[in-house]
Amino acid sequence: MDKLVIEGGIPLSGTIRIHGAKNAALPILAASLLAEGVHSLHNVPKLLDIETMLAIMERLGCTAAHDGDTVTVDTASACSSHVPEDLMKQMRSSIFLMGPLLARFGEVTIYQPGGCAIGERKIDLHLRGLESLGAEIEEANGKISCRAKRLKGCDIHLDFPSVGATENIMMAAATAEGTTTISGAAREPEIQDLQNFLNRMGASIIGAGTDTITIQGVQKLLPCSYEVIPDRIVAGTVMIAAAATRGDVTLAHTNVGHLNSLIHVLKRAGVQITVCNDIINISCMGRPRAVERIVTSPYPSFPTDLQSQIMVLLALADGYSVIKETVFEGRFKHVEEMARMGADISTHLNRAFIRGVKRLYGATVEATDLRAGAALVIAGLAAQGTTVVEQAHHIDRGYDGIELLFQKLGARISRRTPVPGPIDLAN
Repeated sequence: MDKLVIEGGIPLSGTIRIHGAKNAALPILAASLLAEGVHSLHNVPKLLDIETMLAIMERLGCTAAHDGDTVTVDTASACSSHVPEDLMKQMRSSIFLMGPLLARFGEVTIYQPGGCAIGERKIDLHLRGLESLGAEIEEANGKISCRAKRLKGCDIHLDFPSVGATENIMMAAATAEGTTTISGAAREPEIQDLQNFLNRMGASIIGAGTDTITIQGVQKLLPCSYEVIPDRIVAGTVMIAAAATRGDVTLAHTNVGHLNSLIHVLKRAGVQITVCNDIINISCMGRPRAVERIVTSPYPSFPTDLQSQIMVLLALADGYSVIKETVFEGRFKHVEEMARMGADISTHLNRAFIRGVKRLYGATVEATDLRAGAALVIAGLAAQGTTVVEQAHHIDRGYDGIELLFQKLGARISRRTPVPGPIDLAN
C-alpha cells in the first residue's frame, strides 16, 4: 500500500484552487442514469471513489471517460439494474444508485455498501423512503431487491436529516407520478447541487438547502452539461493545515458560504481570515488559541468530516479544548495515532478532551479512514521531523493527489509506492 512521507515544520504558503466536491459528484453521476444519453460533467476530481462509481456504471452498461476534470458518460446503453457486489463493497456512495436505477428500470438489486469504518451507517431511511414511493423491498443475506411498476409521489418525513436518503428519494421522485414532499430533509450544499443538476435535466424540484424539499414528478429527463461545486471539505482541510503550520495560504474557487461554521471556529482560535468573493486568505503567525467547545452536527453546523482535522489544530493550541462528535461514533480512531506524535488527547464516549502542546513530533502512523488520514497529514506537516502516513489509499478516496496539493504550497511531502517483490518462477 502507498504511504506518504512528510518532512514537517514548514509553514504553508501560496495560492491553490480547490477541486470539485466528491460528495456532490457521486450522486450527480448516479442521477445521470435518469436521462438516457451523453452527459458532460465538469470539475470532477480524480478520486478512488469517483473511479469506483464509473466502474460500476460501466458494469451496468454505460460508457464513461474521465479526461482531466471532465467526465463524459453515456447512459443510453445502460442495460442492467444489478449493482455488482464486489464494487459496491468498496464504496458506501454506491447506495446512490438505488433511486435512479429503480426509477429507470422499475427494479434494482444492491448489497450492503462498504466504505470507511467510522461507525454504523444504516440504510433504513433510504429503503423506507423508496418504499413510501411504492417500491416493494426484499432483503436476504445482505442482498436487497427493490421493485416498483410505477413510483408515485407522496409525503415523506425523515427522522434524521440523512444526506444519502434525501438524495436517493429526490432522484427516485424526479420522474415519479405526482408530487413528493420530503420533510426533515438534509440541508447540505451537495443536496443543492444535486437539485440544480436534476433541474438542468428538466426536473421540477425546489427547497434544497432547507428542511423541506418538493419534487413535482416529470415524465422525461434529458442529458446535460454541468459543473460540480468546489469541495468544502478539501477547502476546510487546506485552511486548517495553513493554520496548523502557521502559514499564509489563499484559496481560490471556493464557496465561502459553505464554510461559515469552520471560519467561525478558526476565528475563535485566533486565525486571521479575509474573504473576497470566492477567495479566502488564511494566516496564522502565532500559536492558535484553544476553543472551549465544538459540536459536530448536520449542516449548517460544524461538519463531522472536518472534526479529525480541526483536532490537529487544537492539539497545538494554547489551552484546553473539547470536541463532541454527534454523527459517527467511530470518528476518534486517529487519536491513538496522534498520541504517537506527542498529542495530549483523551476520549470518553463521544467526547475528545484536548490539552494543547507546543509541538508535535514526526512518527509512523496509519490512516484508518479518509478524514483521519487527512488529519494525520496535517499533523505531519506541522510536526518537527519526519512523519510517515501509511495506508494512504484511504486518503485517495477524497483528495485528488493530496501530496501534490500540499507540494504547491511548499510542503515537503511525497508518495512512496511499494515495489512488488520478485516472482518465484520455481513455483
